[in-house]
Amino acid sequence: MVAATVGGVAASTGTAAAAPAQGAETRRRLIRLISRMSLEEKVGQLFVSRVYGHSATDPDQADIDLNMKELGVRTAAELVARYHVGGIIYFSWAHNTREPHQIADLSNGIQRAGLAQPTPLPLLISIDQEHGIVARIGKPATLMPGAMALGAGGSRSDARRAATIAGRELAAMGVRQNYAPVADVNVNPANPVIGVRSFGAVPAAVGDLVAAQVAGYQGGGVAATCKHFPGHGDTETDSHYGLPVITHTREEWERLDRPPFTEAVRAGIDSIMTAHIVVPSLDPSEDPATLSRPILTGVLREELGYDGVVVTDSLAMEGVRTKYGDDRVPVLALKAGCDQLLNPPSIAVAWNAVLAAVRGGELTEERIDQSVLRILLLKDRLGLLRDPYASHREVDRTVGTAAHLATADRIAERTTTLLENTGGLLPLNRRRQPRLLVVGADANSPSGTTGPPVPVLAGALAELGFTVTALPTGTNPTPAKIDEAVAAAAGKDAVIVATYNVTAAGAQRTLVSRLAATGVPVVAVAIRNPYDVARLTGQRAVLATYSWTDVELRAAARVIAGRARPRGRLPVPVQRADDPARVLYPVGHGLSY
Repeated sequence: MVAATVGGVAASTGTAAAAPAQGAETRRRLIRLISRMSLEEKVGQLFVSRVYGHSATDPDQADIDLNMKELGVRTAAELVARYHVGGIIYFSWAHNTREPHQIADLSNGIQRAGLAQPTPLPLLISIDQEHGIVARIGKPATLMPGAMALGAGGSRSDARRAATIAGRELAAMGVRQNYAPVADVNVNPANPVIGVRSFGAVPAAVGDLVAAQVAGYQGGGVAATCKHFPGHGDTETDSHYGLPVITHTREEWERLDRPPFTEAVRAGIDSIMTAHIVVPSLDPSEDPATLSRPILTGVLREELGYDGVVVTDSLAMEGVRTKYGDDRVPVLALKAGCDQLLNPPSIAVAWNAVLAAVRGGELTEERIDQSVLRILLLKDRLGLLRDPYASHREVDRTVGTAAHLATADRIAERTTTLLENTGGLLPLNRRRQPRLLVVGADANSPSGTTGPPVPVLAGALAELGFTVTALPTGTNPTPAKIDEAVAAAAGKDAVIVATYNVTAAGAQRTLVSRLAATGVPVVAVAIRNPYDVARLTGQRAVLATYSWTDVELRAAARVIAGRARPRGRLPVPVQRADDPARVLYPVGHGLSY
């Protein structure tokens, strides 16, 4: 429900299901502020841009060059001054996230640039810090288990506690909007983009954990952003590289995809991110949801009663660029019901296109004002209009504290899932089975932490008293590397194999079977998808960690060594490899000792 407008802006944009209402005086104050802004400043507030560099005013020369090439400015401060952007998103690959104090300084430099504008306004600094396999800030910040690991733990209190700690640490560094939690229900094992980023395959369970994390993040001082509406869990196309089509009927969508978003809205979610997916049952036009008024206004705003901030997924992704040009996409997103326009390929093209659409009458200034008000209400609710700055003292008091790190370890132990344990092989005993070989996948750490996984797992087991040899064999081991691993297994009491997305014809499968044929007991640790277990033969035990960050690998080592009991339960079913219509392990499967 939207009340009468004042100066072209709705005086009330809240609903009973939205985030806690701010008083009428706050709204009137923000409406007066909007009335003093130029059209250029209003349009700028809608954009959340990337920018290269560790400093807002003095980045490295290589980052200046990238900024000039992609954004037409030298620095973050120049970006804010030229385009009045309302937000900036941090990426590790953009060199924004070296370490916590630097991040806080970058945030403060950006805020100083925002307050130096003709209409002084703070920025909403955002990040993809889902934890698990998607994290932009690593050590010494605390890294929590990812969504599917939390799904395996099944604890709402753990999910909330993890998000609260993560939120407090982000806020201490000046990052006040997190693009998490993922609300997609992963019902397709072949999903190439969501997978373990989802809490699981059961809509009600996903909804419970989404609501818990919304409360945690927002209680920790950051705006939570559930994604990707209307649901990206059943696709075999990655929207970064193509335009997925979700074939769910309206009834299937209501049953499978909608519940977590409904729970997020009930929990008072601050922002919701759109998906670059086509859902014909919700909009037969075949426009991606990001550009679909029937989906964003009709379903999300009117049916679900949501009137908070809607942010697009990155506008640089191919999924949203397939059908329309980069000048049309931001205009169509606003017409569909979006408020924040995230990471356009060219800020100049997108910003000028929105300006032209308003000046030409395709978009009204009143429509722009509605989105600006939602964004300013969120900034006000976060306290940014009063004090947008981070402090080094708060970084030291909050980020990566011993208490936070210990909590992460305990939560991770409760997520580690034992899928097979033939003959009670696990736990291993460092006195009876002291000599271990650790081999397998050596994917880079997804969070810039210690990684890769083989030496991390080997090091954790060595700290627990085992004599450990580490031999990374890769995600596609060569015959020579497999022979080397088999030779190294001689004389060992057990072999630990880290597997990563095993395929039917993949060499990882051959590695496990060849090692098992030596007679040395093999323990497989699926460090990403739990579905690996369906394609492995010969192993005596299988663990699932759902990610290969340090916190999950250390927990797996403690479980292997008997220092912790495996308590996780599968949050997704695992189908048989030879007959996908049959379930090998159902939701809820998990062994212990």
